[in-house]
Amino acid sequence: MVWGAKPRYGETMSELPILYSFRRCPYAMRARMALAASGARVILREVLLKDKPAELMAISPKATVPVLVLSDGTVLDESLEVMKWALQQHDPLGWIESKGFEADWIDECDHDFKPWLDRYKYADRHPEDPAEYYREEALAFIFKLESALEKGKSLCGDRASLADVAIFPFVRQFAGVEPSWWQAAPYPRTREWLDEWLNTGLFSAIMAKYARWEPGQPIVMFPTPSAGGITGSIQTLNTKAPIRG
Repeated sequence: MVWGAKPRYGETMSELPILYSFRRCPYAMRARMALAASGARVILREVLLKDKPAELMAISPKATVPVLVLSDGTVLDESLEVMKWALQQHDPLGWIESKGFEADWIDECDHDFKPWLDRYKYADRHPEDPAEYYREEALAFIFKLESALEKGKSLCGDRASLADVAIFPFVRQFAGVEPSWWQAAPYPRTREWLDEWLNTGLFSAIMAKYARWEPGQPIVMFPTPSAGGITGSIQTLNTKAPIRG
């Protein structure tokens, strides 16, 4: 069974699932991470969020990404649904086998951290308070990450889990608001944890650039055939030495 699966709304059924995505969206990033790690092959449709195609809006009225249309027409329009579907097909890295509290981590990221992150990143749209105020509020979550990473190599212990994969794209976004500040901030374990993920071949593969999709264009496969073996580099996340100091 697929969590929250919806019947299709007029999308033509395909032999392969169709993924609507936007390269820089952290929700889409974590979905692409799971799809690539699982070895699933999908048809990619890269969209612009400021000019969403009618095909996307027809199958998912909220028209956010990611949206995955399965071969039977079932529509998954939540990033966690896409992640769980992919890893239920194949989970070679054991991301959904974690015994930790990954659901709690993800829920806090999505419902507590993300709203403050958005205000921090787009502080000019929220002039009622300075950017530093929003950053300070978001840091409550970063502090929890730092504390967890003092006890283990990943958020739920020594093995990377669904929690790490689902959360690091949002921490990446946070770090990118003021890169100089982030590099000097007193969160060395979180910074190294993030850098480990960003330096994997898997992340490089899912961040490849694609032209905007338009009807009638040739099919684009994801991940690309050249991304073969990308899961190997991520094994180091389960074996890296602990941070000292």
